[in-house]
Amino acid sequence: MKESKLAYNTDVGMPPQNHSKTSFSKRLILNFKKHAIVYVFLIPILIHFAIFYLYPIGFSLYITFMKWSIIGEAEFVGLQNWINIFSDELAWKAIRNTVLFSLYFIVPTMALGLALALLINQGNKGSAVFKGVFFLPVVTSFVVISAIWAWLFRGTEDGLVNVLLQSVGIETQLFLSSSAQALIVLAGLSIFKVCGSTMIYYYAGLQSIPEEYYEAARIDGANRWKIFWKITFPLLLPIHFYVAIITSIGSFQIFDSAFLLTSGGPNYSTTTIVYYLYHQGFTSLRLGYASVLAYVLFFIIFGLSLIQKRYFGREVDYK
Repeated sequence: MKESKLAYNTDVGMPPQNHSKTSFSKRLILNFKKHAIVYVFLIPILIHFAIFYLYPIGFSLYITFMKWSIIGEAEFVGLQNWINIFSDELAWKAIRNTVLFSLYFIVPTMALGLALALLINQGNKGSAVFKGVFFLPVVTSFVVISAIWAWLFRGTEDGLVNVLLQSVGIETQLFLSSSAQALIVLAGLSIFKVCGSTMIYYYAGLQSIPEEYYEAARIDGANRWKIFWKITFPLLLPIHFYVAIITSIGSFQIFDSAFLLTSGGPNYSTTTIVYYLYHQGFTSLRLGYASVLAYVLFFIIFGLSLIQKRYFGREVDYK
């Protein structure tokens, strides 16, 4: 009995506490005291997050129920702004244009980024130079690239692309002045702008695949095409998921090129949902309706992300 007492006093030093009976508030206070210095350093970040993220989100939701043009008092209109979107043909056309832009943009961007990553992953001489050249548009100002693109795809006979087309017997194209071609040209601009960053993502994924897999496949007699489809492409699934998410979000938020090159035209063919949102909020001063469009955009992106997670978001075991 004495030995057990001695062991009890030496090993524990105090009677065991029943943590289940400790109130939540006491545990919270104890945890705060234990990590007080951490919370002190988090306070500036939390304040920044609350002011620049939480407050704008909450306020934009609030004004979806208001009729407000910045000037004057806001008028409560209930769900009228939400109802108006169902009868707004231009809003639906903007959503359609955005979806078409995404189709023109997402898959080609992923395919081109993967192709460039495979090219520089071979380790040939000059790979580093090619990597820098392909990545250059990413760090170049979008305004500069847009100006170059406008010059290349000028819808006149002296436009550079039209000059090249005429040299092979193809007639002059309108490009940015054509309702059928303008959105495709804008998608090409965005592909050129971001494919370098997509290349880096895929390059990092290729570097993480163990070389032993390729060696085993070569010993079994697999050719390059079979190695790509059976080893490389499946093991890049996390990269596919990440790239699909960021390119989808970027495509649905497209605004710069439509604003700089076409102003939403011709005939509203390049009016995307963000451009229409901007026009409603800052030109027509319909801030409540613009906020509704912003939330519609959020729901579309959120739903698309869930779908992509369902098909690409599986974990990959490299072992």
